[in-house]
Amino acid sequence: MVRVRFAPSPTGYLHIGSARTALFNWVYARHYGGAFILRVEDTDKVRSEKRFLDEIVTDLKWLGIDWDEEPIHQSQRFEIYRQAAEGLVKAGKAYREGEAYIFRIEKGRTITFNDMIHGEVSVNTDDIKDQVLIKSDGSPAYNFCCVIDDAYLKITHIIRGDDHLSNTPKQILFYEALGLTAPQFGHMPLIMGQDGAKLSKRHGGTAVEEYKKEGFLPEALVNYLLLLGWSPGNDREVIGLADAVKLFDIKNMKGVQAKFDLQKLRWMNGEYIAAKSAEELLPLIKKQIADAGKEIPPDQRLLDVIKLYKVRIKTLAEFVQSTDHFFGDVYSVEEKGVEKHLSSPESKAILRDFAARLETAADFSHATLEGICRAIVEEKALKAGQIIHPTRVAISGKTTGAGLFEMMEVLGKEKVLERMRKAAA
Repeated sequence: MVRVRFAPSPTGYLHIGSARTALFNWVYARHYGGAFILRVEDTDKVRSEKRFLDEIVTDLKWLGIDWDEEPIHQSQRFEIYRQAAEGLVKAGKAYREGEAYIFRIEKGRTITFNDMIHGEVSVNTDDIKDQVLIKSDGSPAYNFCCVIDDAYLKITHIIRGDDHLSNTPKQILFYEALGLTAPQFGHMPLIMGQDGAKLSKRHGGTAVEEYKKEGFLPEALVNYLLLLGWSPGNDREVIGLADAVKLFDIKNMKGVQAKFDLQKLRWMNGEYIAAKSAEELLPLIKKQIADAGKEIPPDQRLLDVIKLYKVRIKTLAEFVQSTDHFFGDVYSVEEKGVEKHLSSPESKAILRDFAARLETAADFSHATLEGICRAIVEEKALKAGQIIHPTRVAISGKTTGAGLFEMMEVLGKEKVLERMRKAAA
């Protein structure tokens, strides 16, 4: 039975690269009907905090990743690691330096293993120095406690980032010394920025929490992370977790660095937002509004605006920024737009004329409003933009947004005329 693990360290938030590692391990386990195990690497007692662990757990669940057994905590297993190190000392495979335990590396050997992604990898032990097993403060070294715990958990496959490739031959030596069978290893290419540099803040967010706050949907983020280093084939770009589980084959993972493209992620998130109904988006949008410190409008009003904007936004946070003019008279205004479209006497005259025609409109549907606009264009030999642009800025303070006449219908006759006349005054 396939058994894999994800081992987060609760010294910070869940990094986007770590989320990708967890995701591929989870998909691999589910594809083979195996087990996905969570192990908490909290050996750093000073930096490890419960609040970080709580957030990591929350983020994993938000992404749709669950686990099959109660997580184990390395901080509770120090004595187990010490006893294993003592056994290696007694067997002559390790020695003591004060309170520290050191593993003796046999020189002149070649360690070879078949990486599931990179193929055969060989390392000469002449390039590996003696390895610390237990530090002088009693805490275990990373490579040693990982081996102890992976054996205890009966882990069959270890899928992790390329940054761990140099750890693998050391861990294989520990498996041998302890009389254990090493699992299979697969090292994924790391996520890099578009410029080829290590992923950092300047390439976008680095923590899953940042993307949650910005209003990315979990299914969109999961979809994008799945495509970083793996392809479901047939140039397919939109894929959910269920389909990924069916199609996943680690042999299709590329051994080259994956580049993180924030604009591609934004596009994908926009596709997922547009595909949802206004009703599905309502609670998510309400949370964004609350998080922004704004008063939440009535549901029906909010639904009307969501229907207008869900095909135009790339993140849920953009909704709050783009639609403030629907929910009060204090909203953001593009000064350059005002200067360009509302400063001339001609624009103000056109705005007054349009407002006067709207006053007598039998109904305020977008179709009627568009008909009135077209009639003025024909009568006065104007271009449609000469009416549309000043009106849009007058009622919203913005130069872009939803269709003008649909916006006007949702805002309502009284508010539209009030704002148009104020802008023309």
